[in-house]
Amino acid sequence: MFCYQCQETLKNNGCTVNGVCGKKGDTANLQDLLVYVVKGIAVVAQEAGTVDREAGLFIAKALFTTITNVSFDNDRLIQTIREGIELRDRIREKYDVSGDLHDCAVWTARTDEEFLKKAETIGVLAAENEDVRSLRELLIYGLKGAAAYAEHAAVLGFEDQSVFDNLVEGMASTVKDLGLEDMVAQVLKAGETAVGAMAVLDRANTETYGNPELSEVNIGVGGNPGILISGHDLKDMEELLEQTEGTGVDVYTHGEMLPANYYPAFKKYDHFHGNYGSSWWLQDREFESFNGPVLMTTNCLVPPKESYKGRVFTTGNAAFPGVRHIADRKAGGHKDFSEVIETARGCRPPDEIETGSIVGGFAHNQVLALADKVVEAVKSGAIRNFVVMAGCDGRQKGRSYYTEFARALPGDTVILTAGCAKYRYNKLDLGDIGGIPRVLDAGQCNDSYSLALTALKLKEVFGLEDINELPIVYNIAWYEQKAVAVLLALLYLGVKNIHLGPTLPAFLSPAVVKVLVQNFGIGGITNVEDDMRAMIG
Repeated sequence: MFCYQCQETLKNNGCTVNGVCGKKGDTANLQDLLVYVVKGIAVVAQEAGTVDREAGLFIAKALFTTITNVSFDNDRLIQTIREGIELRDRIREKYDVSGDLHDCAVWTARTDEEFLKKAETIGVLAAENEDVRSLRELLIYGLKGAAAYAEHAAVLGFEDQSVFDNLVEGMASTVKDLGLEDMVAQVLKAGETAVGAMAVLDRANTETYGNPELSEVNIGVGGNPGILISGHDLKDMEELLEQTEGTGVDVYTHGEMLPANYYPAFKKYDHFHGNYGSSWWLQDREFESFNGPVLMTTNCLVPPKESYKGRVFTTGNAAFPGVRHIADRKAGGHKDFSEVIETARGCRPPDEIETGSIVGGFAHNQVLALADKVVEAVKSGAIRNFVVMAGCDGRQKGRSYYTEFARALPGDTVILTAGCAKYRYNKLDLGDIGGIPRVLDAGQCNDSYSLALTALKLKEVFGLEDINELPIVYNIAWYEQKAVAVLLALLYLGVKNIHLGPTLPAFLSPAVVKVLVQNFGIGGITNVEDDMRAMIG
């Protein structure tokens, strides 16, 4: 195997035996093969001159499956690969696509052994030129993130054909011999695709569950057995709350599901108790002490310890060998969480690990409701700077930098955040500025779209021509490919001088880093004192 798609890749170079994330080498290779099959579907669709809805949905789901900490299950990966090959061949036959096609558009296999053998030959290192490989992988990882957002929206019945079209164009471009300028253009177009996908998902979430609103979220525990739900899928959240109502079982969020507490539609459930724990990488401790079943709805799954593996459930794209999986809902139906609920009834209530509450719900609609207050605070000098500290959390000890950075910020600075990076500082007592909390949490990583809308609105209010004239700096933490999509989205929107940490991605070659620095001012991080001086002054 060779994998360097996440921030924690071994020695910031690449995982070659097993992944730091916990996936085995053959699993990593099968994920590469699934990406290869997606390229084949994209090539055939482009040759056909049209992107069928079925192809767009499959590509979104398949790319999402290969994101870090989603699927560790070889059998399910092989099944998805088989489905992809069948779809590719149906499209080829339907539109009479023939001629001299790339191997990814015609290759096939029958046995698991053949799949595994092929998987060893088509990975990242198949592209020999370092810079070509770097740009292709940057593009693919950005499209993986956009695909995840598109798939989330599709679950709620919201789709955008242009997003599917762009996924096809981008993936097909990775098997072509393009020049540097054209490859960079595809990377920026992936940013456009990410903006489009996040916009669709924002509409899907808000039209279905209401606009997130200022909310105080309980982080203590109750006396009933509980179910802990993690990941990003709000449809799963909705159906779990419906099915647990009146059962005597409480529901708690974990990790990236925390923002479910901000949606009006979920607040009507009395047994929706609040949030338990913190970030995804603390699962081994927090799932242990929760005592009840855990439902993993999307990514952020860490290989479970044997001590609690028997009460972990996966659903959707998430999968792990030996863990019970809740089947997908059929058209017009719902998922059946009865097994999860029954497991909860036989468990002790959660152990209390903290008390109190945290505040969130500052998506674009809520921030715009406070616009007059924010603008006045800026004009009066009460707020001098905004710092976007969105992105991902992770295990690396150096990520304590973000806690210290938040703590060291001047009292006239407001943090704008989204994604699990917030867990590094959302429980600090940073106070407020004239009633405006100094940490404004927009929600999940896809709600970085809200942060972009907020910035664009402030640009309009202050009559500025360039978004970079705003008193906003960007100090973003990344871990996986959704964060890459957010980064490319910001570049597409014209944002410059973004600081990215805790390390620059291993998949960026020196030449590509040079392009990003020269064209967009991308930079890394150093230490809190020097970075504070450089960013805030």
